[in-house]
Amino acid sequence: MSLAQIFEKVVGAEAGVAFSAYDGSKAGPDGADLKVEVKTPIAVAYLAQAPGELGLARAYVSGHIDLHGDMYTLLDRMWSLTLNDMPTKEKFAAIRSLGMKPLLMRVPPPKQEMRNSVLAKLGSRHAKKRDAEAIHHHYDVSNRFYEWVLGPSMAYTCAVFPEDDSSLEEAQFTKFDLVAKKLDLRAGMRLLDVGCGWGGMVMHAAKHYGVKALGVTLSRQQAEWAQKAIADAGLGELAEVRHMDYRDVAETGFDRVSSIGLTEHIGKDNLPFYFKFLYDRLKPGGRLLNHCITRPTGVEKTINKGGFINRYVFPDGELESVGHLVRQMEDIGYEIRHEENLREHYAKTLQKWCANLDEHWDEAVAEVGGGTARVWRLYMAGCVVGFERNKVQLHQILATKLEESGEARVPLRPAVGWP
Repeated sequence: MSLAQIFEKVVGAEAGVAFSAYDGSKAGPDGADLKVEVKTPIAVAYLAQAPGELGLARAYVSGHIDLHGDMYTLLDRMWSLTLNDMPTKEKFAAIRSLGMKPLLMRVPPPKQEMRNSVLAKLGSRHAKKRDAEAIHHHYDVSNRFYEWVLGPSMAYTCAVFPEDDSSLEEAQFTKFDLVAKKLDLRAGMRLLDVGCGWGGMVMHAAKHYGVKALGVTLSRQQAEWAQKAIADAGLGELAEVRHMDYRDVAETGFDRVSSIGLTEHIGKDNLPFYFKFLYDRLKPGGRLLNHCITRPTGVEKTINKGGFINRYVFPDGELESVGHLVRQMEDIGYEIRHEENLREHYAKTLQKWCANLDEHWDEAVAEVGGGTARVWRLYMAGCVVGFERNKVQLHQILATKLEESGEARVPLRPAVGWP
């Protein structure tokens, strides 16, 4: 079996991908619109060390494999490998046919990979120092890089597309406004936005609803960018973003709490504390809007420790089912008032981000390096496939903290502008 044939075996012959290797071998259909080029023996060593998704990702991120064609199309065709994986026995059988040399060649993972040993030194999963490092790894890449990928809104969460052809900016505005309407924001209210990113929800609430909004983020770069944006917009009297752990917020008595994209970083075992902490920040009659990525059922693993996303993108990230989240919230004392799944909207959001990265590819590589840019291209294209195929979902859950009398302080029907 030639080198190119081995890679075809690992990726899957049914993917319709052409392969070429540094030894001159070729495999796959002639004239294929996608071609994988195996450039060096190190690519083979990576595959030998971690047959399947992780090994291929390491080889691509480090530049020892090149892809010619569209990343999304490749991952869509490679679904059985990238998300369901091939049997370990078959993977090792293919690798063994290479001989012993690549099996014995030990090469370190690319520097973009977060080592478990590094995290272990910072405490147990989701300890404060460890969470801070995980957030730093992902969010403190470069604000300029994020500006190119996310666009002017600097919103790194699922947008809501009012029309199929809506722009990304229109869709991000719609998302923030949907959250505002669900929370029934009104002038004079106090809002706490945990995991606030670059302050999009904080500034939207202050500018369009007259709300006094506090956002907190573990990313120093996000907080610095947000505070400057708040000052530039003249919103300093109403909006504030702090560089801090949400667990260190001492204030209470908030009318509303929003959490847009934080729950994925909390961890299954910490959900009771998380929801109770936010519950205690709310006034009686207050509302919480929790917006996060979820698993489609409760039977999947919440974390894949050896997977590409956990190693390269979201260290220690955990995804639960929406049913599990709702149960945790209800057991704390929240009353659930509304819930919806926006997974198709996240697929469209990611498609826009992928297009933005491609448009600014050369600039992005110059800013953050080829390896990091490749991580993002692979990660975002893979997530488009994941949301399209219902491997992951995006849910918004609206809940209230009831008055002692049981009063929920909600109208008989929702406000105009959301279902």
